[in-house]
Amino acid sequence: MHNNPTKWQGKSKGTVLGYRIFVFLMKHLGIYAAYSLLVFVALYYFLTEWQSNRFMYYYFRHRLGYSAPKAFCSLYLSYFTFGQTIIDKIAILAGLEEKYTYTFDGVEHLKELLANRQSAILISAHIGNFEIAEPFFRKIDLELQISTVIADMERSVIKDYIQSISQKKPSHQYIVIAEDMSHIFKINEALGTNKIVCFTGDRYLQGTRALKAPFLGAEASFPAGPFLIAAKKKVPVVFVYVMKEKHLHYHLYARIAHPVTPDAAGLLSTYTDNMEQMLQQYPLQWFNYFDFWDFF
Repeated sequence: MHNNPTKWQGKSKGTVLGYRIFVFLMKHLGIYAAYSLLVFVALYYFLTEWQSNRFMYYYFRHRLGYSAPKAFCSLYLSYFTFGQTIIDKIAILAGLEEKYTYTFDGVEHLKELLANRQSAILISAHIGNFEIAEPFFRKIDLELQISTVIADMERSVIKDYIQSISQKKPSHQYIVIAEDMSHIFKINEALGTNKIVCFTGDRYLQGTRALKAPFLGAEASFPAGPFLIAAKKKVPVVFVYVMKEKHLHYHLYARIAHPVTPDAAGLLSTYTDNMEQMLQQYPLQWFNYFDFWDFF
């Protein structure tokens, strides 16, 4: 099977040297110094990533309905905002968690699930910065045993470096999507032992099953797995996002899904509606830099 370069490839850009430079700046000059360097890094991507620019311009211009000048300016701001979330993730892993402030919105839903020792499914997306959700859980004394389902395709040298700077051992486990489908058994095992399983519901790997649904006014494809599993298991579903706000502040949103129909299509429709609401509030935090709507 040949990969389509306009679709998600399961990995992100970046080099270990880039990460090292930002870590050095954060530790010696502060997080805002790293943000300052990001002005030039974001400009580089803005000037060179022509393919990503096409996809993101389409998002701003045709899906959000921005004017052409506003959509063009939003391209740069998107790269800058994305870079900030990466810096924030690295800073928190490197022990600078106390520099950030947090707002918890709907976290009582997670507390109730834990108190009842009830298995559940969390569904997030590549908006905001869900990768820093763990500090939120620690802040409210939620030592969650979360199993996060991931596509483990990042370059190993970057993963090794990120792990080397991490000051705290993760309290959650990873379930890696495997070609032999062994991840399905691990997901079922976690749900069968009253654990919480977390998915991202907006990206799928080529060759895997997808569901189509209208999203921001046009049809798009979503991974079938999270929604089929949730419908089959009949467990509570919570949509969770961690969104960046001004300065060094993050806002965690947790929303119980109340689908019109309890099947996978109903859950997906509720998910897309919820994500649209998030993007109306945080339009620059859509970080799917590929042909999400199969327009090109």
